[in-house]
Amino acid sequence: MIVQRPAVRPALAVAACAALLFTAGCSSGGGEPSKEKSSGAAGASTPGASASASREPGSVPPAKGSVTVGRTAATGLKSPWGLALLPDDDLLVSSRDEGTITRIRPGGDKTELGSVPGVAPAGEGGLLGIALSPDYASDHMIYAYFTTESDNRIARMLYDEKKPPGEQLGAPDTVFRGIPKGTNHNGGRIAFGPDGLLYVGTGETYHTELAQDKKSTGGKILRLTKDGEPAPGNPFGDSPVYSYGHRNVQGLAWDGSGRLWASEFGQDTWDELNNIVPGGDYGWPDAEGKSGDSKYRDPIAQWHTEDASPSGIAFAEGSIWMAGLRGERLWRIPLDGDKAAHEPQAFLTGKYGRLRTVISAGRDRLWLVTSETDSRGTPGKEDDRILELKVS
Repeated sequence: MIVQRPAVRPALAVAACAALLFTAGCSSGGGEPSKEKSSGAAGASTPGASASASREPGSVPPAKGSVTVGRTAATGLKSPWGLALLPDDDLLVSSRDEGTITRIRPGGDKTELGSVPGVAPAGEGGLLGIALSPDYASDHMIYAYFTTESDNRIARMLYDEKKPPGEQLGAPDTVFRGIPKGTNHNGGRIAFGPDGLLYVGTGETYHTELAQDKKSTGGKILRLTKDGEPAPGNPFGDSPVYSYGHRNVQGLAWDGSGRLWASEFGQDTWDELNNIVPGGDYGWPDAEGKSGDSKYRDPIAQWHTEDASPSGIAFAEGSIWMAGLRGERLWRIPLDGDKAAHEPQAFLTGKYGRLRTVISAGRDRLWLVTSETDSRGTPGKEDDRILELKVS
C-alpha cells in the first residue's frame, strides 16, 4: 500500500540543482569495485534537474566530446552522496553514513550545517539525495531523502545561516514516507523538474515483485507536489507513481527539451539509461536491458555492470553524463531527441575511483563527487572529493 505524507503544511517550493566544472578526458577501461586508482589531480542533483544546460536546441552533439578537470572543491569527505548548488555557487553535500549536510566553499572551506534526525545508515541506506527549493532565495528550504529504522522518506528543513555551525538545520518536516527500505536498493535520488514538481527515484529493496506492483512505491519513479502529495496529472490517478518496473533508480536529469532521463542499476548483466515517459513500464524483474518486448520500454543505452553501475546523471552540452560506481568512469551519452545520437564515450576511467554524483550548472560545467569511502572503494588520503569539470 502507498503511504504518503501525514499532514500538509504550507507550501515551500522546489528545484533540482546543478553546478560548475573543469576536467581532462580519459578513455574507457576496466573497473572493479575495489580496484586501486591512480592518485592524479584534484578531487571534486542535487542531481541535475536543470533543463537549461545545452547547446542549440535541436542540434546533435558530435560523436566525440571532451572532459577537462579543474579545481578540487573539497577533499576528505566521508560517504558523500547528494549534492546541491547554492545561489552563490557554494555547494551542499550530504553524508550517507554520518547523516550530515555540509556547505562547501570551492577552495576547501567546509561548514557542517547539522545532522538530519532519524537517519539510520546501514548498507546502501542513510542520508541520500538532497535538493533545494526553487524559492530557496526566500524560503531557504532543503529537501532530503533518507533511510530511517522503518522506511525511506523525504523531509524538508529550514537552513538558517545565522545560527552556529552544526545547528543550522531546522526540524525535519516529513513530506512523504513509507518508501520501502532494505539493506540495498534504496534508490535515493530526488530532483525538482522543469514543471516545479518533485521526482523521486526508489529501489525495490531486493523484493523484485515490488517493481511491478503499482500499489507499492518501491522500484518506481515518483512525481510529487512540493508538499508530498501525488502530482496532478500523474498517470495512475491519485497515486504518486510516475513510472514503474525499475530495479534501483539513482540518477534523474532533464534534457534541454524537458525530457526526463534516469539511470538504473542492473542485476548481473545490463545497467541502463532510460528515457522516462508517464506510466512507462521499464520491465524489471522480467526484463534487464533491451528485451525487445513491446510491453516494456527498452533503455536507450546499456552497459555491462562491471563497466557502469550508474548512480547520478546530469545534462550538459547535448549529452547525458553518467557517474559509474563499479565502472569507475564518467560516461557521456550524446542525445538526438529521445535517442542516443552516438555510442557512449567513457572518461576518467579508474582515475578517481568510484563516481557517485554529477550535477550540472550552465552550458558546459559539472561537479563530480567520488565515492571511495562508501565501504566498497579503496580510499586514498584525499578521498572523497568533489571535482570541477568542463565538458563538451
